Amino acid sequence: MTVEPIRWRGDRLELLDQRLLPETLSYVTCRSAEEVAQAIRDMVVRGAPAIGCAAAFGVVLSKGGFEVLAKSRPTAVNLFWALERMGRAKDLEAEAKAIYEEDIAANRALGEFGAELIPNRARIMTHCNTGALATAGHGTALGIVRSSKGKKVTVIACETRPYLQGARLTAWECMQEGIPCTLITDSMAGHLMSRGEVDVVVVGADRIAANGDVANKIGTYALAVLAQRHGVPFYVAAPLSTFDPAITDGSQIPIEERPGDEVTGYRKTRWAPKGVQVRNPAFDVTPAELVTGIICEKGVVLRPDRDGIRKLLAS
Repeated sequence: MTVEPIRWRGDRLELLDQRLLPETLSYVTCRSAEEVAQAIRDMVVRGAPAIGCAAAFGVVLSKGGFEVLAKSRPTAVNLFWALERMGRAKDLEAEAKAIYEEDIAANRALGEFGAELIPNRARIMTHCNTGALATAGHGTALGIVRSSKGKKVTVIACETRPYLQGARLTAWECMQEGIPCTLITDSMAGHLMSRGEVDVVVVGADRIAANGDVANKIGTYALAVLAQRHGVPFYVAAPLSTFDPAITDGSQIPIEERPGDEVTGYRKTRWAPKGVQVRNPAFDVTPAELVTGIICEKGVVLRPDRDGIRKLLAS
């Protein structure tokens, strides 16, 4: 990626404002933990690994700020993983830089593992945005696509309502790199699978429970059910920082509810009647039994369960 989603400048953190993509490339400058937390809440920066990296630099800016950063978003465990790691560090800036660099390395490693599972000329369906924009660089699920470019793969990007991360961000990243990409609405996924037009589904994750249940952007669960119905492999790609062994299963994962105006309209356009009741859960949980395999920087766990996850984390 020629565009850096996160830029550390020593005395400030610059975050690519993903709210404005794909029309405008603009950076938001943060000089305190409070400003980083606000950027995370406002979706200036999003994607579980990227949130963790941003939070680490937020700690550096305020020589603390753990509490305000911890309250910014509840579901992505990478945030709390990064804060816990920063809390043990003696050199905060060095630790934040290490978290950033390690995330890029992890994404490249899992990309290589994942590419081994992708057939030549595969039509890969993905959900939300899991590319460089959602991480320190390269990406998780979209990182696997990048690592599979030699196989002449193509991407089917679900638009990802209501915030349109697939339409605005994944499609943009693919076009930046010349990766063939077809954008569809979320409700078209089952139709394409039923016609044999999807070879594999690869998604990211915001938290993986000890038993292999996966929390990811809302709509992922429906894709997993459809994939099982049509015999399409369903893979989850995430770095080790996304695993939460303290969570027994997906029922214990906190699900963020976001403002209703994300559902009733977008930016200055409104399509729903005023006063209508709205639900806007930002994530859902996919049970482990629907997951073909989980891909991380240590390798792949096929048919994930409690034993498989425990062995992976202990390796």
